[in-house]
Amino acid sequence: MQAWSLERKIQVTQTRIIEWYQFHEGKCYVSFSGGKDSTVLADLSARVCKSFNYKLILWFSDTGLEYPELKKHTKDYVNFLEDKYNIEVELVVDYPKDKQGNRITFKEVLLKHGYPLISKTISRQIHDVKKHGKECWAWRCFDENIDMGIYNMEKWKYLIDSPFKISNECCTVMKKTPAKKFTKKSGLYPIIGTMACESKQRKNNWIKTGCNAFDKGSPSSQPISFWTEQDVLKYIKDFNIPYASVYGDIIEENGIYKTTGLSRTGCVFCGYGCHLEKEPNRFQLLKQTHPKLWEYCMKPISEGGLGMKEVLEYIGVKID
Repeated sequence: MQAWSLERKIQVTQTRIIEWYQFHEGKCYVSFSGGKDSTVLADLSARVCKSFNYKLILWFSDTGLEYPELKKHTKDYVNFLEDKYNIEVELVVDYPKDKQGNRITFKEVLLKHGYPLISKTISRQIHDVKKHGKECWAWRCFDENIDMGIYNMEKWKYLIDSPFKISNECCTVMKKTPAKKFTKKSGLYPIIGTMACESKQRKNNWIKTGCNAFDKGSPSSQPISFWTEQDVLKYIKDFNIPYASVYGDIIEENGIYKTTGLSRTGCVFCGYGCHLEKEPNRFQLLKQTHPKLWEYCMKPISEGGLGMKEVLEYIGVKID
């Protein structure tokens, strides 16, 4: 399916979106981050909403970890979709909140749970060993180097003794929990722009449930799962879709599409996978494009920053 033409992918994806809307009687929303993947998904969903006279609801979780260009794009894009398709579009801006309704910041997550480093799997195991010691199951992953698929656990054993906390809780606190709360409160069902090519876990999930996970504990639709980044960039280019300026221009070289700016726009300060990047890595680029954000990121906690300088240097990632 990943080898299909873009035209065929569009047809199949729109069929999956139609199925999702009709099954839930139009009570759906698009998880919209402002990134290029969800921008394409929102446009595809808008096509369906126009055909079936549905209201398009875009849910945006303002975690405080987004590039400012993405936040601007989310607002501008609503007007674009309304004008292009002559439909009603509602942008719901949400925030991570604690039980008392107070907004949760990324800094609070770091201090309470720890930094997101290496991968979700590694950071979860490190967190468990740091918290429970050698008696917990996670210790065996490092001590006996239990097969964890693509991960060499022995390589990261030294992180157990790091002078700072490490965990995988950031995504749960800042994204997953707010999404679950909104789904429950609104009675709407999510359409999400993730793709199987992005990770082994997403690939396995798609193989298990397909695009529309009707029977999953938390039902969700991932209708562009079988797309690739090339499909996303080609769609934006072919259909003249506006996107966040932080990506720069989309150009084609020898049949391959790429961006002249950032290629990915996840959470600005996320440490997952940064050790694998060629220079300039995401933090070196951040210093060039958003120096004030870089300074806040690297400044010690005691001086009001996020303390990432010490953390990144500990795992051998250059920051400037």
